[in-house]
Amino acid sequence: MDKFEKAMQQIAQMTEEDRMKMIESKKKLCICGECSTYNDCARENKELLYCALGKSPTCITDENGCICRSCPLIEQMGLEHEYFCTRDSERGQRGI
Repeated sequence: MDKFEKAMQQIAQMTEEDRMKMIESKKKLCICGECSTYNDCARENKELLYCALGKSPTCITDENGCICRSCPLIEQMGLEHEYFCTRDSERGQRGI
């Protein structure tokens, strides 16, 4: 079991309230807003944390560069993929 899978197990054991608090704390570390793919629509809708929450529902459709690899959450959560805003969360890209 890798770092990401362990993190998912821990999150699954949290209460909904604790999960929401954790998501808000991770959003503070999120660098999505600095990416060239991030656009005004995503900014207006306050979309962030695609790696955990999944791809943009409607705002981001084009891939114009990716800075996911430089995000502190990559190491912290054991993420392996990128372009979460267009392709899906880590979980979705792993097919789990």
